[in-house]
Formats: sequence, structure tokens, C-alpha cells
Amino acid sequence: MTPSPAGLIITRCTVLTHDDHERIGFAEDAAIVVRDGVVEAVIGSAEAEDLPAAERIDARGQVALPGLINCHTHAPMVALRGVAEDLPTEEWFNDVVWPVESNLTEKDVELGARLACAEMIRGGVTCFADHYFSMDAVAAVVAECGMRAHLGEAYFSSQGTQGRERSLEFALRHRGGAGGRITTALAPHAPYTVDDADLTATAALAREHGLPVHLHASENRDQADTSLARHGVTPIEVLQRTGLLDTDVLIAHGTGILDRDLPVLQNAVGRVAVATSPRGYLKFAWPTTTPVRALHDLGIPVGLATDGAASNNSLDVWESMALTALIQKSSTGDPRWLTSRQALHHATLQSARAVGLGDVVGSIAPGRRADIILVDLTGPHTQPVHDLPATLVHSARSSDVRTTIVDGRVLMRDRELLTIDVPAVVRELGERLPALLDRSHGKRIQDYKT
Repeated sequence: MTPSPAGLIITRCTVLTHDDHERIGFAEDAAIVVRDGVVEAVIGSAEAEDLPAAERIDARGQVALPGLINCHTHAPMVALRGVAEDLPTEEWFNDVVWPVESNLTEKDVELGARLACAEMIRGGVTCFADHYFSMDAVAAVVAECGMRAHLGEAYFSSQGTQGRERSLEFALRHRGGAGGRITTALAPHAPYTVDDADLTATAALAREHGLPVHLHASENRDQADTSLARHGVTPIEVLQRTGLLDTDVLIAHGTGILDRDLPVLQNAVGRVAVATSPRGYLKFAWPTTTPVRALHDLGIPVGLATDGAASNNSLDVWESMALTALIQKSSTGDPRWLTSRQALHHATLQSARAVGLGDVVGSIAPGRRADIILVDLTGPHTQPVHDLPATLVHSARSSDVRTTIVDGRVLMRDRELLTIDVPAVVRELGERLPALLDRSHGKRIQDYKT
């Protein structure tokens, strides 16, 4: 009996693999068989020659990786790329970003999300964790463009109970959306903008509805020091006393995590993960970085992220991967940490776990959703290849991604975007920028007072 055709077969590539001990390896001259959006098998290319398929991709000279995951960003903020440069954190928020964000309309958010998704697809990002406003518009863009996303409607306590209620309503309404490609979270902004009562209520809602929480906490050392001086507890201890660490929580940044916070995180009842966005920390001249090694020793996954393009200027997770490895070497004084293989583990399985998708994506293996990118290593900047992990982490660039696939659907083939019309988005967004950037009203959506 002739087998039914697979949806997609990718042949003649090198496939990044994880063994039973989660060590990184590579299968040479391999083929990936995809059926109904799921990886059915990773086999030798010769075995796949006679298998029927609706679509085939010859990927010779390319490496197949699990799609990258941007574990913390504010996708629509690409509209603010470069408008608040060379400023310390407080001025960045209070003088530029929060006044501009008071002008945001749902259309601005939609266009920003479209441009961001185009950038991420071209950079090999197949899933992103977003924390922003007017998230119905972002969910609609995700459904249309074919990406996977973990979405939360952000809120401040200054919005009253309505902000928290909107965050819950969004999470419940869109959970499982886009054919299962959308997962959701409750999204309080941070302990310095959301009071203990709201955080406690959020934790109760998370437990009641089985939702995770995504928020900023201990973003930098100043926040930790200010919290200790004012309240006698660190931001991480605030999460503990309000019950948030009894839920599954994704903490953005954490460069202010102190030694006293480590046992608190280790003893958390829920699943704790941290997202690191190193480029922004360098731009803001923060004195410390995410304590990746200490978190690793506790078994806490650290996912790679970019934050929003208003602070990072790009949504390039490749750059985050390389910078994380380099900054860890510098901050620990140990060139053996992080290795390239460890960096790839952060970019794949650990990032998947950070956004609650550790059993769904993050590796190319039977039963996983077919979120796959094909990376071309034939360019002069990636040759010769003496050490493939090092080539991927320290030599390859986001522009080397040739093809991006989510759920078995090709979103970019040979650098051609198939689901987003970028010139149209850029044109319409450009027409709206004067109104969006106007700060003459003197308003801001919030005050930055850590």
C-alpha cells in the first residue's frame, strides 16, 4: 500500500538534534518528514528519496534548526525604533517612550506588529512572547501571518481594576487561538507599576484559570536597591509574598536579581523562567547582566529575547544569542562559559520552556510541531566550518536564514516573505508617524519611579 503523502519533506540538510540528556548534536545529510504540521521523522536523505510529499525543499548546504523564540518583546514598538537614543532609563521612559505611547491607537499597534513579525520571520524567529497594549490587534496579525506567539495584555495599577480585568479577558479570549499557535498570559507590567494588591489578585486569577504570568521584575540593580530601601524586600521577594511565584511566571530581564533572591526562585512552587535581552542592558549602561550561570545552577531556564526595538533597535535573536555567550564569558571571567553548544541550548529548548512550550517546540524531533528554520552556511563569513556550533553562534547572522517554517507552513522561502506585504506596511506606518510621535500634549501613560 502506497503511504499517503507527507505535507513537507526537507532533504539534504544538517539537522540540529538533542539527545536523551539534552546535549546538542547534528545529523548530517538528513531529511525531515512533516505531516499535519508535526515532525514525523528525522531520517537519512536517501531514505526520503522515494517518499511522496505535497511539498519538498532541497536544503543542501543548510542547517535545520528549531525556530528561534523571542522570549520577551514588545513587537509593536518597532514603530519607535531609534526615537529615544542615548538616554538613561528614567529619561527614556518619562521623556519619550511613555509620552509617545499615550498616542497609540489600535491601528498603530497592528502596523507595528506586522512590521515586527516580518522582521522576526526573516530572522528565523518562529515564536515570540509579547507584552503590550491593544493586543487584540497583535493576535490578529499572528493569526494572519502564520507565526506562533505567547501574548499578554499589559496593565498598570494606575488603570484601576479595569486594566487587570482586560488582561484576563484577553488571555481567556485568545487562549488556543490561531489554530493553537497562540498561548496567553496575564501581564502585569512590573512590581514598581503594579501594587501588591493587584499582583496578589493576578496570582489568584492565574491559579483559578490555569494561566501563566509574564512581567518585568528586577530589571536592573537600581530597581532592586530602591525596592530594598523603600520596602525592605527585593522585587523578586515581592513576587513571592504576593503569590506570583506559586504560578508559572516568566520574568523579563532580571539583571537586578541578587544572591538573596536565588533561594526564593529555587523554592518557587510554580515554573519560573527568565528572559534575557543583553543588547538593551549594554545600551542603558546597566552595571550587571542576567545571572545566567547562577540560574542555570538552580535549573531555571533562561530564554533569549530582544525586548522592544525602541530600546534594542532590532528583534534579532541571533545577536542576543551571541551577546549572551560573550557577556557571560566576560562577566564570569571564564572563557569556557557559555560555550556555543550551551548558547544553542538556550536558543532552543530553554527558550521553548521559558514560554511554556517545552513539550511543543524547541527541538526537531518526532511529535514536535514543525517550527523549523534553514540556515545557509555557504557564505564567506561562515566558511570554513571547523566547529559547527561556534559557526552558528558567532559567525552566522540572521540574514543567513533562508527559509522559515511554522506548523509545517512555509512563511519565508529563499528569503522571500510569503505572508506579509512589507512595503505596504512601511508606507501606511510612515503616514501615521507624525501623530504617533507628537509629545506636545505633555501626557504620559505612566511614570517611571522605581
